[in-house]
Amino acid sequence: MVQAWYMDESQEDQRAPHRQQPNRAVSLEQLRRLGVVYRRLDADNYETDPCLKEIRRAENYSWMDIVTIHKDKLPNYEEKIKTFYEEHLHLDDEIRYILDGSGYFDVRDKDDKWIRISMEKGDMITLPAGIYHRFTLDENNYVKAMRLFVGEPVWTAYNRPADDFPARKQYMKFLADEAQ
Repeated sequence: MVQAWYMDESQEDQRAPHRQQPNRAVSLEQLRRLGVVYRRLDADNYETDPCLKEIRRAENYSWMDIVTIHKDKLPNYEEKIKTFYEEHLHLDDEIRYILDGSGYFDVRDKDDKWIRISMEKGDMITLPAGIYHRFTLDENNYVKAMRLFVGEPVWTAYNRPADDFPARKQYMKFLADEAQ
């Protein structure tokens, strides 16, 4: 089962867990109220998994690829790791399915605090368009992930501040409506 928690303020190694002491866990319901959707799937059988097939059909995820993030597998590895960890948003949802390895997605809560979501094999996450987030490997330094898109893939990340985009404004309205 996925684990999430509020992060400490340490600027040390981004790959460390960065749990506050005492730990402040975050539930799936709290993530849902931020628009984050979590699913658990069978990563060993992703090529034939009927659950994945149904999710792709229902959500109209028509495009996918697989990326391996490891120093021996990803060109410009060091540069890409730094880029992934820059706080940013996208104008479309970000959908990632961990097929092997592990890493962290960090998202901002409604009060602008960082929540760290630990992702491992079998975890699928959907981050809504307009949410500030970032990604890093954990101390294992390896992840293989499926990237899913509605239509053609759009890779553009808009680093913070990016508050004037319609996707960000729509996301902020979603948060306000959730608070009511």
